[in-house]
Formats: sequence, structure tokens, C-alpha cells
Amino acid sequence: MKSGGKDEGLCFLFTEGQITKEEFLVYINDLLSSGEIADLFQAEDVDGIVNQVRGPCKSEGLGDTPQACWKFFIDRVKKNLHMSLCFSPVGDAFRNRAKKFPALVNCSVIDWFHPWPVEALYSVAEKFLAEVEMATDEIRAGITKFMPYSFKIVNEYSEKILDQERRYVYTTPKSFLELIKLFKVMYSKKEGQLAKNLDTYETGVLKLTETGEVVAKLEEDLKVMSVEVEAKKKSADEQATIVGAEKAKVEIENDKAEVEAQKCAKIKFDVEKLVSEAQASLDKAEPLVAKAEAALAGLDINDFRNLKALKKPPDAINETFTCVLHLLCSIHKDVPVKGGKLAAPDTWKVALSLMGNPAAFLDELMNFKPKVDDDKVPAKNFAAIRETLAKEDFNVESISKKSGAAGGLCDWIINISAYYDVVVSVEPLRNAVRDG
Repeated sequence: MKSGGKDEGLCFLFTEGQITKEEFLVYINDLLSSGEIADLFQAEDVDGIVNQVRGPCKSEGLGDTPQACWKFFIDRVKKNLHMSLCFSPVGDAFRNRAKKFPALVNCSVIDWFHPWPVEALYSVAEKFLAEVEMATDEIRAGITKFMPYSFKIVNEYSEKILDQERRYVYTTPKSFLELIKLFKVMYSKKEGQLAKNLDTYETGVLKLTETGEVVAKLEEDLKVMSVEVEAKKKSADEQATIVGAEKAKVEIENDKAEVEAQKCAKIKFDVEKLVSEAQASLDKAEPLVAKAEAALAGLDINDFRNLKALKKPPDAINETFTCVLHLLCSIHKDVPVKGGKLAAPDTWKVALSLMGNPAAFLDELMNFKPKVDDDKVPAKNFAAIRETLAKEDFNVESISKKSGAAGGLCDWIINISAYYDVVVSVEPLRNAVRDG
């Protein structure tokens, strides 16, 4: 109607995937061969078309009879309507359709797409890989050269398969673009995994270094104690030589020295056991820290901005932020404290002031873990939230239904509290090792 009635140029794109019934091609064949499809319009539709083109038909000097108007309409359709057929040569379907519907070939112009040269493939790979960050330009150049090389090798083996198996394996420019896209996706994914593994490794090395320093100090203390024991034993031997008559006394002193040696051996065994237990506890605590930091990393600043619009938040959200304020007592300067405890009749008002700068608020929480390690967080801060943590409905799933930001903070509170409990449980072990 648009191409014939309104004299508008149109392109009808028809792909192989749209052929749900072979009968479609009967109409396509008629349209290509004659410019019209028999019995497509009802009688009243034909009258409407004739009336629509009557004026332009008369202005062309062709008369206004129904036959002349209809021919004028069909000629317009032939002029304005263009058809693009997208069929794949793979398999027997295209060959069979060409036999059954000859207009698909006889009344159309076939576009032949030739392979890209190696220079073009290299240029395309160079353009798309230029935006990918790599370690060196040499690596980028090597990967860029490999892309057209691999595509070329696939084409060569496709020809071998055709010669040996009489089977076609098609590669197109789109295949090359998909190859580059797949490389970029996999490169980005692997790069993220390596960065995460590196961060985990560095954290583990730091903990092992700290533990190694503690063990080294303990070994130095043991060396000093071993020297003292040897000195006592030597003194006892000298006394035995000088005072032979007091052999019994010398033997008693010698027995004492042996007892001291056994005590030292036991101390060494106990110290090594305590160091092992402390390290095992710290290793278990690391995933808790990772979960807490991941919870903060997943928070969106826009979520905090949305929360600021709430004058009276739901109890679950208010309770979550109250726990955060308890933990920040004596840590954050804007949290009111009295007697070492939170002193805020309206905790939501204090929370809103902290959310005034969401980025700074998140940075404060990210830096909370080192303060726990340095024993700068009062124990009463965690004691103040124990009752809330014990509630069944205080969990990430329930809180997240109220607010994504509050759910992330809930996840952080639960994991940082568990990490604190591990640190507290390890502290007696450290003290025992230190006291020797």
C-alpha cells in the first residue's frame, strides 16, 4: 500500500529463518516474476486502492478507468518495492527451492561476497584490539598478527575438508568478528580472575610474614633459654669435678638441669602448637574478610541517595544502620558517643549525616578491618550488636528486600563480626606464645 498507493520506496528483507512454511515462497515467486500476487486483495480493497491512485493516474494522462488505475498501482509497486532475500547455500534447501521457484534466481540479482584479504583482517583486528589494555605493545602486536593467521589456517583446512570429505565448512567476516569478540571477553574474564588471585596471594603472604616474625622472635627466646640451661648444666659438671665428695649433691643439680631441659622442650612444643592454631584460625578468618569487602564493593552510591529520601525508614533498614553506628563508635568522629556507647536518640538522623558523602562513608567501612587488626575497635562496639545479630530476620536476604544498600551493609556487619570473633579467639593464643 505504501509503495503503490503513497509512492514510497520500501525494502522487504526476507531471511531463511523466517520461512516457517514453504508456501511463503509461492507468493514470493509470484511477486518477483509478475510484480503482483493473484487474489491478494478483496474486491472492496481493490476499489479503495483504485480510488487512492485515481488522482495521480489522471495527472499522468493514463485515464481513470479501474483497469488503468490498477495497472498504475502495480507499476508503482514494481518501481518502489525492492526485495532482499538472505539464503544460505549450505545444504540442499537452497538448491531445491531454486528448482521449485525459479524466480528466486531468474528475477533477482545475486550478491557474491568474497573473502577478506589478510591485510583487511589484520586492519580489523588491529582496530578492535587497540582498545584492550595489555602488558606490552609486543604482546598486542603478536595477538593482532595471530588473528588473521588463525582465520587463514581455518580457511585452508576448510578447503582440505572439501577435497577429502566433500563437505563445506563456511567462514565469513562475521566469524572473524566473533573470534575477536570472544577473545576480548575471555581476556577480560581471565584478567579479572588473575587480579583477584593476586590480591588473595598478597594477603596470604602478608599474614605468613607476620606469623614468621612472631615465630622468629620465639625462636630467639628459646635460644637464650637453651644457653641458660647449658650454663647451669656446665656449672653442675664443674662442681661435680671439684667436689667429688659431694657427688650426691652434684647429681641432684644435674637432675635439675635435665628437668629444665625437658621444660624447654615442652615450651618449644607448646609454642609451635599455639602458632599452628593461631595461623589456622587466621586462615579461616580470611574468607570472612573477603565476603565483607565484597559486600561493600557491591554497594551502589545511588542506593544511598535513594535512602536519604526516607524520613522514616522501615525498622529493618533503621536497625541495620544502627548496628553500623554502634561499630563506628569512637572510630568515626561524626558518631555521637557517651561513656564509650552510642548516644543518639534518633539513629536515622545520624545515619543520614554519614550518607551525606556516600563515597567517604564506604571508604570508612573499607578501612574498618585494619582497625580491628590493630585492636582499635572497642569490644563494647561488637557487644552492642550481639542481640541484633541473634535475630532470625536479621539476614542478607530479608534486609535486601527492603533495600539493596541495607542488604549489603547487613552482609558486611555479619562477616566483620565473625572476623572480629576469630581475632579475639586468636589473641589469647598470641599472648600465650608471647608469655612463653
